[in-house]
Amino acid sequence: MLQISEPGGRPARHVTRKRAAGIDLGTTNSLIATDVNGEVRTLADATGAHLLPSVVHYGADGAIVVGALAKAQAAADPANVIVSVKRALGRSRDELTAGGDYRQYRFDAERDAASPAFVTAAGVRDPVAVSADILRTLVRRAEERTGEAVDGAVITVPAYFNDSQRQQTRHAASLAGIKVLRLLNEPTAAAVAYGLDTREEGDIVVFDLGGGTFDVSLLSLRKGVFEVLATGGDTALGGDDFDKVVADWLADQCGMESIAARDYPAMMQVANSAREALSDGDRVELAWGGASYLLTAAEFSELAAPLLRRTIVACRRVLRDARMEAGAIDNVLLVGGATRMPIVRQAVTDYFGREPLQDIDPDRVVAIGAGIQAEVLAGNKPAGDFLLLDVNPLSLGIETMGELVEKIIPRNTSIPVSKSQEFTTFKDGQTVMALHVVQGERELVGECRSLARFSLRGIPPMVAGAAKVKVTFQVDADGLLSVSAEEASTGCKAEVQVKPSFGLDLGEVEKMLKDSHEHAKADMAARALREARLEATRLMDAIDSALAEDERLLAASEKAGIDQALDKLRQAMAEENAAQIEERTEQLNHASEDFAARRMNMTVGAALRGESINVIDERTE
Repeated sequence: MLQISEPGGRPARHVTRKRAAGIDLGTTNSLIATDVNGEVRTLADATGAHLLPSVVHYGADGAIVVGALAKAQAAADPANVIVSVKRALGRSRDELTAGGDYRQYRFDAERDAASPAFVTAAGVRDPVAVSADILRTLVRRAEERTGEAVDGAVITVPAYFNDSQRQQTRHAASLAGIKVLRLLNEPTAAAVAYGLDTREEGDIVVFDLGGGTFDVSLLSLRKGVFEVLATGGDTALGGDDFDKVVADWLADQCGMESIAARDYPAMMQVANSAREALSDGDRVELAWGGASYLLTAAEFSELAAPLLRRTIVACRRVLRDARMEAGAIDNVLLVGGATRMPIVRQAVTDYFGREPLQDIDPDRVVAIGAGIQAEVLAGNKPAGDFLLLDVNPLSLGIETMGELVEKIIPRNTSIPVSKSQEFTTFKDGQTVMALHVVQGERELVGECRSLARFSLRGIPPMVAGAAKVKVTFQVDADGLLSVSAEEASTGCKAEVQVKPSFGLDLGEVEKMLKDSHEHAKADMAARALREARLEATRLMDAIDSALAEDERLLAASEKAGIDQALDKLRQAMAEENAAQIEERTEQLNHASEDFAARRMNMTVGAALRGESINVIDERTE
């Protein structure tokens, strides 16, 4: 048959639809979601299970098993079954061994401590390679279920994942052969799923308690724009920690001083089963070593109280950052399997004064939101349907003279973002500028986290303060940072992609924020003192240099006045009183005004000596 077109008509275009997927790479379980008959859904395996346990077993024959079958071998072969690998991303060997969560594993001693790797029967595997095996299994499931290759995926990460952890997630996807369309913060993914399903508008808190991480984000949903107003959380808090308090209780009941490495996986499985049972009942019996121990819901609530307090403290901090009260929140969304615990739901209800929403399965909501965003980025869904505005969780800045921090991108700034600021040289003839990129909320470099160092060379030798160096910080949609510096007159440029060797210590993000509030007054006082000393030092250096060259321009009484002002300023600096230093600096400025004017007149006169007035006029036209 022939296709007949009307005269002047346009031929129909064949629209190629790309297979996009959303992946929730979780600490305890992982999922993959894609479009099925016009609706984004999570995909199940051949047994009907949607959740893929984030567990990998490495056999002596080289076989790699991922999921429930691997989890079943955790007690029998703990050293070769890697669990909770997401917590190991971006962390050093010392961090992994300090907490005891990885006590059953042996680490490769030949690897750098900053990039640890597990020694397994199938060889050495680092956290990136283990994560890649999980991702590869999820993509294979999608391809088997849909009969199509996955063209690209949106992968979710905790909002508080730092640059190193995000980079390693991308690297894992690359090893698995996945094209990453975007890394998406988990709370934002949940908001996408709820926002598009319910068309809610207002201010919404996403309370995301997963197996290994906790995130809380405050989002504003207005006219299709999902804007993250503030975010917080704890990268070392999740359902695993609730299991651990039960395991510790059981060990105490058994008379153990500590849990042996060989017993740890099996005892954690018993604790996990007990915790899940308490979500539906008021008591549970735990069997261990031939004996049985009764744990009630009330006892579990008491054991878990410190963990619950940590979640509420994070909620309170996020609301404070956004200058909002708990009563002003329109909805609270519960995300993550650990939010099934009644004690968690009750704690959230008590704090916010309202019942949280659980319309979408809390285990699946993140993957669904990621799948919806993947459809947009793949071109299958109009981009105008909604707009995502994420934020960076901690301030990014640069070290300035006096070990001070100049914040370029403040925390909770919407990303992607690019911001620039101009800096200058401190000393005469300076041709190199060392740049130190830091992250944190404190005023002094020593209290912040170092991210990277690089140098800008080729600055023309000028007097101090004459050179103009533009420093640009750029954070992309995945939360990854690049920093560049460019000198204005020559165009010489240097840049760095920030890829720190390992991530923040456990609880360090929360500690950094807490410390910034507790030490705010002291930090500002320290900054004021440093700035006053810097200004005073700069002025004294300039006057000492001027006196060495042109002291002949001064009368004896004028020289004595400047010397007296210099002595008073040095005395004030020794006493470290910011207000007094500023006052004495101003006095020295006043005492040296006439001297500075004479030197300037002499310099200008020397520059113009012998010039024709006509030539000077031509230059100024």
